[in-house]
Amino acid sequence: MAAHVLVVGGAGFIGSHVCKALARSGRVPVTFDNLSTGYADAVRFGPLVQGEMGDAGQVAAALRRWGIGQAILLGGFIAAGESVGDPAKYYDNNVGRMIGVLRGLRMGGVGQVVFSSSAAVYGNAAATPIREGAPIRPSNPYGWTKAFIEQVLADFAGAYGLCAAGLRYFNAAGSDPDGELGERHHPETHLIPLVLDAADGRRPAIEIYGSDYPTPDGTCIRDYVHVADLAEAHVLTLDWLAGQGAGGMTALNLGIGHGYSVRQVVEAAERVVGRSIPVTYGPRRPGDPAELVAAADRAGALLGWRPRFPDIETQIRHAWTWRAAHFATAAR
Repeated sequence: MAAHVLVVGGAGFIGSHVCKALARSGRVPVTFDNLSTGYADAVRFGPLVQGEMGDAGQVAAALRRWGIGQAILLGGFIAAGESVGDPAKYYDNNVGRMIGVLRGLRMGGVGQVVFSSSAAVYGNAAATPIREGAPIRPSNPYGWTKAFIEQVLADFAGAYGLCAAGLRYFNAAGSDPDGELGERHHPETHLIPLVLDAADGRRPAIEIYGSDYPTPDGTCIRDYVHVADLAEAHVLTLDWLAGQGAGGMTALNLGIGHGYSVRQVVEAAERVVGRSIPVTYGPRRPGDPAELVAAADRAGALLGWRPRFPDIETQIRHAWTWRAAHFATAAR
């Protein structure tokens, strides 16, 4: 009988890709989501439980119903800029309600957890590429919420024997190479879909926030990792956790090991779509580090993880292909 895995936030962008990867591995993903930012039509690979993260009883009931022993925790708000203006929203959901999930996992007897963390825990890192041992000093409330839950998991590991891994994503990008799933946030905050919105006329231009950073072209540099590669890392992490004897919390970076500037992303998108993309410039956003690039060799050593789609043009092409099909379907 196939093992069931709870995926909190499985109706979202990364979560739906994780569910597909789990199904391909022979597991059954059980999505737990309130659909406030996710989509029911993205839940295609296992059952959907519509519930609230903060309700430990709902989480435990789902675990018992399917006999679940492993969980993947996504389901957080993700806009770093918004978190600066509305920190209460982020601490309430990403910390308070996530602790409710962890209480439910304890009630349901789950001993292995993969947590969706972020490179935002590093803030303005002193050196790049960034290794897992770099100081934890977030530059915005979003990053602090991820750091807090990593600490909670470490404390749960020490007190209750939990086996946990915090996957510190750098910038998730792309779409399902098969075209089944894609990225849709409302409002959209991620660079590549915003650039593609400007490319197809859904917005007048892409605004670049800050052109005076200490980088070669003055715009922020980020490490873009394909969402399908992120999804595969979750499956490999579950396998790795299953082989760990004692409890513990392990942090792993997920990135490709080099970065692209905002300007370079726009230029790559112009090559993919075959047209120029209008650009405007605005001031820096509060809390935006100049450069975030991963040293991800630890994930390679422990998990055997290797990104299949490290090229930025491939990532943009997959996103562009999905958008064309999605918007054509929506228009009918």
